[in-house]
Amino acid sequence: MAQSSQAIWTDVEHIRVQAPLIHNITNFVVMNNTANALLALGASPAMVHAPEEVEEFVAISSALVVNIGTLDSTFVAGMKLAMQRAKALGKPVVFDPVGVGATTFRNQVSQELLTLAAPDVIRGNASEIMALAGLNAQTKGVDSLFGSDAAIDAAKRLSSVWSCVVVVSGAVDYIIQGERVAAIANGHPLMAKVTGMGCTATALTGAFAAVNTDYFQAATHAMAVMGIAGELAAEQKSAPGSLQVNFLDALHELTAATITDRLQLTQS
Repeated sequence: MAQSSQAIWTDVEHIRVQAPLIHNITNFVVMNNTANALLALGASPAMVHAPEEVEEFVAISSALVVNIGTLDSTFVAGMKLAMQRAKALGKPVVFDPVGVGATTFRNQVSQELLTLAAPDVIRGNASEIMALAGLNAQTKGVDSLFGSDAAIDAAKRLSSVWSCVVVVSGAVDYIIQGERVAAIANGHPLMAKVTGMGCTATALTGAFAAVNTDYFQAATHAMAVMGIAGELAAEQKSAPGSLQVNFLDALHELTAATITDRLQLTQS
């Protein structure tokens, strides 16, 4: 465990020193949240969506995060161009299939993006991961109707088909790549009462992928930091409004000792 916590801290230090530019094509609901979380961690966020400029911006970025939360045709066009450019340049791509399974359009766009440029990491809740794997999972808008453990087999299937890391968020976060499985038990139930926490986890994964080319490790480290910061925030005051502010402070003030003391990680 000490070795794992040291590896996480090494990535955090690299993010703080390098301040990698993370290009986000994300939804209107979470732009402010995810930008502030990236800044608090030490990364540099950019929210660039226009098809006319995404390819140029990918070229100067360290990672690309694509989130389909609030889709329209312009967003989709930008996502396609950006993902193809990122793959051509060897830049890490993190994909968040928000609400996939809820509508035909969302399903269609997700499959088109995966086929066009398979991402390095996919992160979603259990319902999203199961729907993306073709299991016709039920969703409640963007909320999951399943526990994260219910999606482990679906995540393994996705990982195999698209040769990528798959993260299933929940009370326990599962990170899967082939036969590699990590489970993070950090976090707090109050995090589910704040909009965009899952999207924030995706954005932070982009930051870790920018400094660690082992994307399984990068995703594991991102989810650990996310969960630990959530715990720290909830302990300050158990209310959703305060959690948002305290979460940013926890990211900014995170130390190696805190990671070592709190990390709840198992790997197989």
